[in-house]
Amino acid sequence: MRRWGRRRGWSSPRNKEDGLREIASKGQLRLAYLRWAVVTVPFVLLLGFTSARLVPSGSSNPWYVALIKPDNMPPEWAFPLAWTVIYVLMGLALAMIINARGSTLRGPALALFAVQMAANLAWTPIFFGMHQVFTAFVVVGVLGVLVFATMLLFGRIRMGAALLLVPYLAWVGYAGFLLYQINELNPNAASLVSAGGSEQIQIDEDSVLVDDGNDSGTVTNAD
Repeated sequence: MRRWGRRRGWSSPRNKEDGLREIASKGQLRLAYLRWAVVTVPFVLLLGFTSARLVPSGSSNPWYVALIKPDNMPPEWAFPLAWTVIYVLMGLALAMIINARGSTLRGPALALFAVQMAANLAWTPIFFGMHQVFTAFVVVGVLGVLVFATMLLFGRIRMGAALLLVPYLAWVGYAGFLLYQINELNPNAASLVSAGGSEQIQIDEDSVLVDDGNDSGTVTNAD
């Protein structure tokens, strides 16, 4: 009877030890993930904010202020807020993949993540620095494809990592829609000058330099 009970329902001390080891192993995996997340989240945030600081953006960029915006353009504060949330989620997804050491797809997934991140960081200088709206629109299209491919590859390793990138893909799609509208509304966007520059040109046209016989000239109105 005792022998039957051991086989059917009783658990031996060895099985209990195996269960404890399994629980400890899961706890160690979670701890390792958190350790990676502490590194990857600030790293992705730093990359994103560094790219944004390379050139003036938003209302601090006169060229951008001069652009005609679509009616569905979000308020300016929405962009840094959205990107902060997205970068945090990207960092968490990256940590999840880095921690999946047993997967053979880990290397390709990390490489694809790096490629899409490079495309992400290149967008700000192209749009706000070079004033190339159409090129920026193409970059966003390429970025959307790369993000989708990254999601597919992440999903084969950790489904949670793929789900963390869903807001990223949605925001990139929305950004592409906005860029398409901006490009249609501003066909000569690259040739736009700031409001301050336009005022200076107007002043120069309405004024002439008159020599009063001294070393320095005085500017008077031609009228």
